[in-house]
Amino acid sequence: MRDDILTLSGIDTHYGPIQVHFGLDIAVPPGAIVCLLGGNASGKSTTMKVILGLQRPSAGTVTFDGRRIDGLPTPAVIGRGIASVPEARRLFGAMTAAENLRMGAYLRRDASAVAEDFETVLDLFPRVRERLTQKAGTLSGGEQQMVAMARALMGRPRLICMDEPTMGLSPLWVDRVLDLIAGIRDRGTTVFMVEQNANLALQIADRGYVLQTGRIVLSGPARDLLTDPRIRDAYLGGAEAA
Repeated sequence: MRDDILTLSGIDTHYGPIQVHFGLDIAVPPGAIVCLLGGNASGKSTTMKVILGLQRPSAGTVTFDGRRIDGLPTPAVIGRGIASVPEARRLFGAMTAAENLRMGAYLRRDASAVAEDFETVLDLFPRVRERLTQKAGTLSGGEQQMVAMARALMGRPRLICMDEPTMGLSPLWVDRVLDLIAGIRDRGTTVFMVEQNANLALQIADRGYVLQTGRIVLSGPARDLLTDPRIRDAYLGGAEAA
């Protein structure tokens, strides 16, 4: 039996009277990229909020590394070993790229190891090294995405949650960012990625789930989903979820 690092079991979520999730079941194995796919208003971003403790589910459980985390405040979730690359990056625009990276290690007290990780991360993101003294708000969209990913790695997470990492990027930067996400996985960090572009996400993912109107309608190995005509069908139709 596979020991998953993250599981969502029977998740129902509400915003007031509006139900967003209906019995959501997702399993993320360690060392993998798992992508949650869906169109606009399918409930993808709310799924990320549930994992990170930003939205409490009305039913079901979230388990990370064998321990329940649903109901924990977000700092406690992060302290367990989960990092986030939020939608639209959410960098501190008036701070330099270097200062943003160090913010990713704010919960750590091992200063010498943080310094080592800083260099390791910059080796993975050489473009960020070139922009260390530049204010984050002046970077291009692709460069900001790299800084956001590098900042997440500075916390030495076991799992990184990425919300729409290719949103708003040029085709060239999309390819670069996806290559970097695959590289993060190859270094041993598990990635859970919410993404609207199914074709691109499935090319680097190990497993995928398709969310439609708050329900998982399709799941399986990414290579199988890439050629499944039901992927397109699952994106059709509206929803009230966010």
